[in-house]
Amino acid sequence: MTSSVLERARGGDERAFQELIAPYARELHLHCYRMLGSVTDADDLLQEILLAAWTGLDGFGGRSSLRTWLYRIATNRCLNAIRDGKRRPPTEPLPPFDPPEPTRRGDVTWLQPYPDTWLEDHAVRRETVELAFVTALQRVPPRQAATLVLVDVLGFTIAEVADLIETTPTAIKGALQRARASVKQAQTTMSADREHERQVARRFAAAFVADDIEAVTRLLTDDAWLAMPPAPHEYQGAAAIGAFLQASVDGRRGVGLRLEASGCNRQPGFVCSFVGEDRAPSYAGRIVLTVDGERISRITRFLEPGLEKVLPG
Repeated sequence: MTSSVLERARGGDERAFQELIAPYARELHLHCYRMLGSVTDADDLLQEILLAAWTGLDGFGGRSSLRTWLYRIATNRCLNAIRDGKRRPPTEPLPPFDPPEPTRRGDVTWLQPYPDTWLEDHAVRRETVELAFVTALQRVPPRQAATLVLVDVLGFTIAEVADLIETTPTAIKGALQRARASVKQAQTTMSADREHERQVARRFAAAFVADDIEAVTRLLTDDAWLAMPPAPHEYQGAAAIGAFLQASVDGRRGVGLRLEASGCNRQPGFVCSFVGEDRAPSYAGRIVLTVDGERISRITRFLEPGLEKVLPG
């Protein structure tokens, strides 16, 4: 950032402002996604953040970096959005068949995936964007989540975070300790070999589109989970997951499925479509897999209608 660009932006030059914030827009969007768990909510909030930065640019005195100043705005906007109930769970979809009784009802039904194509130009550590991490952040108090992300993910100091969210370093230390403990319990083991993951994912895809539920369940770990946001129904174990998938196959009445590889959250994934001889392909959700060794420990199928218009293929 040069002082001339800053001064032009302060003088109302929109191009200069875009030049100022361009290096930070994607990481701010990802910050909002981590905090809110939703790409659509992150889209909306990023626009609020950029507007606040544009109208408040005269208040940037240069005592901190522009990046730090933007994160101050972004973090507090996220906290306000959560406090004000703007992160509202979407409407629970009704399945077009009679599903078996779920193992439990999930509580983070607003969760959405984050496409890998948006992460390609950024050095994002996998463990800081995987679905288990983002989900865990939704379950801890918002200030704890913000503290964990700002310190452990983004590298801000305790003192900087205390200043960002207007509290004391002692309070930040306590919040960080509690958040670390909560998130660590929720994180899952994942394969470190990306090519191996893709091979497991390909075996899953072949069985899934063939409606070979037995083959799908053989790929699952003993304690595997199936989740389907925004539906709260979750199933654990091969038998429960297999029963749900078979009910889904029976309910489709001969309509087939097609999977196209499209990773999200640094995990293998697919765009799913309904296909058939007498129908044009239609969107049927996104699937993201958590691979543990030779098997799959979690299948997350995102069912939200309209999500295909928000995310790239």
